[in-house]
Amino acid sequence: MTESFEATWLALREPFDKAARSIILARHFCERLPMCPRIVDLGAGTGSMFRFLAPIIARRQDWLLIDADPRLLDDAFGRTAAWARRHGFAATSSGDELAVATPRGLWRMQVMATDLVLGTERSDADGIVCSALLDLVSMSWLNGLLDHLSVPFLASLIVDGRDSWRPTHPSDARVHAAFRRDQFRDKGFGAALGPTAPTTALRALAVRGFVTASAPSDWRVPRSALSMQRALIEGRGFSDAGWQEVRLRQALRGRLAITIGHRDILAFPAGG
Repeated sequence: MTESFEATWLALREPFDKAARSIILARHFCERLPMCPRIVDLGAGTGSMFRFLAPIIARRQDWLLIDADPRLLDDAFGRTAAWARRHGFAATSSGDELAVATPRGLWRMQVMATDLVLGTERSDADGIVCSALLDLVSMSWLNGLLDHLSVPFLASLIVDGRDSWRPTHPSDARVHAAFRRDQFRDKGFGAALGPTAPTTALRALAVRGFVTASAPSDWRVPRSALSMQRALIEGRGFSDAGWQEVRLRQALRGRLAITIGHRDILAFPAGG
C-alpha cells in the first residue's frame, strides 16, 4: 500500500503547484500528443494535473486517473466538476466517468483505484503524466516504469532538495537533515529516491535513449500564505519543537518566506 495524503493537503497545495509547474514543458508535452489523446495520470490524487493540463491540450481528450486511495479519486470528480462549472463548462458524471463539455471538445475523466503496480500505466496511452510522485518511488520502481515507457512523459513537482527559509534559524541545518532522512523512507515503493529523484530520473531516461528537458518548478510561499506556511512548518519540524514554535511565530507575524525546490521533467522516446 502506498503512502496516502489528505484531500485537504492536496487542496491547499494545488494553487502553489499550478503556479510552480513549467508552462513551457507542459506546452511541449501537449504539442506532441495526437488529435484526441489518451492520457494516464499516475498517483493522480484529486486530479490537479487534469485541471492544469486539460486547458493546455484544449481539444477532445480522455484521461485515466490512477491512485491507491479511492477517497481522493472520489474527490477528484467533485473538485473537477466544480472547477469546470466555474469556467462555464457543463460537467456530468456517470459511474466511474466524469465528462466535461467544452467548446473545444469533450474532456473525459475515468478513475482507477489501485496501487501503482507497474503495468497500470496502460499500453494504449498516448502520454503519461505524474505530479509529486517520482521523489516517493524507489529506483527499482522507476526502472520498471521507464523500461515500459514508449510515449511522451511529463513528471512535475519532483522535490530536488533546494530549500530556502528566510529569515534563517540556528537549527535549520539539523531540522532539514532530519527531514531529508525522512524523504528517503519507504513510501510504499521501496526506499524512496527523495531529492535525488530529478537527476536519477534524467540519467535513467537518457540511458534508454529518451530526449529530455527539465525546468525548475519551485514553490514560492509568500509571507501572506499563512495556511501553507503552517503546514510546511508542521511537516518539516517534527524533530524540533523549538524550531517549530519560532517558525510559527514568524509566520503569524508575517515575517517568514519559504521556497521549496522542485523540478519538472519532460521526456520523449527517441524518434517519437
